[in-house]
Amino acid sequence: MTPTPKAFSTINQVVEDIAVTRFKQYLQIDTEHPDPNYRSCENFLHKYASELGLQPWSCELAPGKPLVGMTLLGENPSLPTLLLYSHTDVVASYKERWTYDPYSGYEDIEGNIYGRGAQDMKSIGIQYLEAIRRLQLANKNKFLRTVHVIFCPDEEISSEEGMVKFVKTNKFKELNIGYCLDEGTASPDDIYLIAYGERASWWVKVICQGAAGHGSRFLENNAGLKLQSILNSFLGYREEQRKRFLNKEGGIQPNVVPAEFQAWFDIRLSPFENFDKFEEMMAGWCKNAGPDVTYEFVSKNRNTPTTPISKEDPWWSAFTSVLDEENLKYSPEIFPGGSDSRFLRELGYKAIGFSPIINTKLRVHDNDEFLNEKVFLNGIHLYTKIIERLANLQPFNE
Repeated sequence: MTPTPKAFSTINQVVEDIAVTRFKQYLQIDTEHPDPNYRSCENFLHKYASELGLQPWSCELAPGKPLVGMTLLGENPSLPTLLLYSHTDVVASYKERWTYDPYSGYEDIEGNIYGRGAQDMKSIGIQYLEAIRRLQLANKNKFLRTVHVIFCPDEEISSEEGMVKFVKTNKFKELNIGYCLDEGTASPDDIYLIAYGERASWWVKVICQGAAGHGSRFLENNAGLKLQSILNSFLGYREEQRKRFLNKEGGIQPNVVPAEFQAWFDIRLSPFENFDKFEEMMAGWCKNAGPDVTYEFVSKNRNTPTTPISKEDPWWSAFTSVLDEENLKYSPEIFPGGSDSRFLRELGYKAIGFSPIINTKLRVHDNDEFLNEKVFLNGIHLYTKIIERLANLQPFNE
């Protein structure tokens, strides 16, 4: 099926699809760190919920950082619910590097809608709500299960005052989640990518200490040689695993060999990695670099749970049945970055990441982030079927 047309023409004007209008309005709200305008965002979403007849609510996770929720009660509220997750915050945009103002919601002649959050992930929040609107218009919004839509703050800055706090609240427990949809990754081709797990994040600081002295001397046991060994080891492994990224610091002045260098590494480990063996290997790199080379963890996550992706799982079977009916290509994957789904999976909840964005250049966190209108509207079409299918999933042994 083709998506709902953008507009219809009159003699003097073109009437824009309401979904596109709401998407642009959402993009125009500046929720960029370090000072996101969460209040304007909350007001916009509460008004939106009322427009659709959903029950709006907020949970103040930290001063000025509300999580906004909307609820559509199902016919059997005791059943585990469907959670539609998105986050409201976005990363820095550096306006001077953009072709168009990242908070203008500008649409060019090709239908590309520009804005920080166009792919990550304001588009998805609007697609959820506009899918619900379409179901209402088709008189298909009486679901068996309750549907919750939440818009969470601070996902882009580690979620410490976002999802990390929310999963510890009574309100979260009351949601009675059965299945969660979260963000995935835009695809450059026609294959939809579906994340059923993600890499564990280890932030490691390696400290190399050694002899200090004048730069003209060939000092043995100096920190620079040890740093070179560490970098060779980590970057060699990075090349093998295609991991990222390196940030190093050091140096006092050009003619002085410092007594210490520090190198910081952001390591993303597959949930199928043997974490203990990896740490043993890393400790061996430090030992081989020489004496007085140590490491410490800035962050160490052992998040290994994944969501079932077999046809025997009723949730996964219902989700993929829509894609199969639409004759779409899709590929399950381990999410390369981090999403708030990890906090759900750690607690035993099922969550998948799905961004209905194909044939699109990945511009997440990049300049000129955009989403084409046709791709955006087609995503609403998919969510219309997915939400209806999941929200009407018959009871089973959950």
